[in-house]
Amino acid sequence: MGQQQLLLIVLGVIIVGIAIVVGINVFTASSEQSAKDTIVSQATNIGSMAQQYYRKPKALGGGNNSFVGFTIPAKLATDSAAQVTFSLSGVTDSSATITGTPFPSTGYSWTTITTVTRDNITTKIQ
Repeated sequence: MGQQQLLLIVLGVIIVGIAIVVGINVFTASSEQSAKDTIVSQATNIGSMAQQYYRKPKALGGGNNSFVGFTIPAKLATDSAAQVTFSLSGVTDSSATITGTPFPSTGYSWTTITTVTRDNITTKIQ
């Protein structure tokens, strides 16, 4: 009877250990996906601001059907809570590209590339 109880205890410890490892892996994957979703959402918000700038006449501080002159607001360029930095590149009359780069401390090796045109905002994760 003693050996059977010892075997059940060892088996129970192994099962609990496996459950902990699986739980940590699921949490890590979920955390990274949440970070991606947050960064894409913020980039889309900035893209919407770029479209507003595009549509506004110059007299009202807009681009008058051009993205040239649009800048990312300073408060949105770096987000400490989401641990991301946004930069603007490839700005032309017809499009702008917003790159979202996670802080190096996150350990994420991907970036988000959001392309903004007059009618579309599309994001790729690379």
